[in-house]
Amino acid sequence: MSFIAVIDPGRCKCGLLLVNLENTRVIHGQVLSSDCVEAQLQQWNQTSKLEQILIGDGTGSQTWKSQVGRWAPSTMLIPEKGTTLRARSRYWELWPVRGWQRLLPLGMRMPPVDLDAVAALVMLEDHLGIRFTWPGELPDFRVKTSLAR
Repeated sequence: MSFIAVIDPGRCKCGLLLVNLENTRVIHGQVLSSDCVEAQLQQWNQTSKLEQILIGDGTGSQTWKSQVGRWAPSTMLIPEKGTTLRARSRYWELWPVRGWQRLLPLGMRMPPVDLDAVAALVMLEDHLGIRFTWPGELPDFRVKTSLAR
């Protein structure tokens, strides 16, 4: 199997995504405090043998590229401009609104979670030109400040 990790970097928190390229599925997505990101990526590399880590070219991207590049098999910066806004629409495609909120116009709907992991998905889909599925229920996108053991 082919696995890629994607980082939507930020100062305090980052969106992380692990995908299987062969079946175009998201394996895991989460929002972590910046100081937990490298440990999570290393854990994914041990369990999934990452082929590449893609990093959004925004805030702190050069720092992440050099830091992760010391041990990762391959790293690459990819464009992230406009992905946060597009992540809102993608969120509603993946997890359609229910109840009375369906009556609101799309532009007025605000997802109830941090969208950094979905922004990482949008970056990846733009970069590869393919759509990924994200099976299962809505993940817990609250910012995690430590890794679950």
